[in-house]
Amino acid sequence: MRPDTARLLAGLATIIAIAAIVALAVGLFRSSFTPTVPVTVVSPRAGLVMNPDARVKMLGVQVGKVASIEALPDGQAALHLAMDPSQLHLIPANVLVDITSSTVFGAKFVELMPPAEPSPQPMYAGQVLDADHVTVEINTVFEELTSVLAKIDPAKLNETLGAIASALNGRGHKIGQTLSDLDALLAKIDPSLANLSHDLAVAPGVFNAYADAAPDLIKTADNATRISQTIVDEQHNLDALLVSAIGLADIGNDVVGTNRQPLTDVLHLLVPTTDLTNQYNPALTCGLAGLVPLAINQPAPVPGTIQTQSFVLGVERYRYPKNLPKVAATGGPHCQDQGLPNLPFEKRPPFVVTDNGSNPWQYGNQGILLNSDALKQWLFGPLDGPPRNTAQIGQPG
Repeated sequence: MRPDTARLLAGLATIIAIAAIVALAVGLFRSSFTPTVPVTVVSPRAGLVMNPDARVKMLGVQVGKVASIEALPDGQAALHLAMDPSQLHLIPANVLVDITSSTVFGAKFVELMPPAEPSPQPMYAGQVLDADHVTVEINTVFEELTSVLAKIDPAKLNETLGAIASALNGRGHKIGQTLSDLDALLAKIDPSLANLSHDLAVAPGVFNAYADAAPDLIKTADNATRISQTIVDEQHNLDALLVSAIGLADIGNDVVGTNRQPLTDVLHLLVPTTDLTNQYNPALTCGLAGLVPLAINQPAPVPGTIQTQSFVLGVERYRYPKNLPKVAATGGPHCQDQGLPNLPFEKRPPFVVTDNGSNPWQYGNQGILLNSDALKQWLFGPLDGPPRNTAQIGQPG
């Protein structure tokens, strides 16, 4: 081989070796020889400073990079991520995604955040995630501000700013006092912010309740309007009623004032009677309640009278003077103690013996009523006078 050809081949080999070394370095720098797992993130927008090769981090550790960015037809952006397979098993499948930046002007990166309840399933190849939040760049703010300023007429803006300057001229002290008062007001409101937050939280429920009750409230207001109109229409009659009521009150005041002492004496005299009535309140209650069945029971099915007959001997009639009525019973009422007035079925209340001049179970004639009083005395011993009827009570005999 000629020397010129050898030098040419040696130079070509050197160039190829240098190119291979540079390509290998670039590939190693871009992780072209590192195996990755594809994952897609769908975001409302990628942002102005989101570029391919942007980092994908989780808890500050890089777990992948952005392979490419694709604009979707609906205006959203699809970020194709190249995830590190060795880190994939540490990332839950329900991980949260934010597109953020470290500074206002810095480039964006994908931040993976662990959820409150991580799923047991790890992230897998081909998974599609939704971005929850995209940081607004200062570039976007400037762009929106520029679009707004482009629609403002400079002359009108200058005129407006001049009017504001004229309005504020010489009022610095008042504005400062206003700001100071506002600061004091906010300081007073600050302890009540928790209550205000609670009120705002429950306000929708209250407003919904008022909205549901709005028809009834409107109807009530309508009825109140009609009532007010009726009062206006009948104001003369209402005036006459009030004048009559005043006159009645004056007469009542005169009557009560004049008879104040007699009314007081009557009330004092009624105290023993009311005390006794109060003492026998259970007996009166039983008696009145016992009259209710007699008032509501059905009448006899046939006209006439009902007579109860029995083979049991009748009870002796009253005798004079032993059975004269008297008021000597003591001990108070026993009505409710015996279960009255609502007596159970087939139950008879016990007889309470009291000193009132009558005793159906007294010693002597227990029910045999014969025509011969001498036979009674011979059989049962001395008895009081002969039986008397109602017309004869109180006569000697």
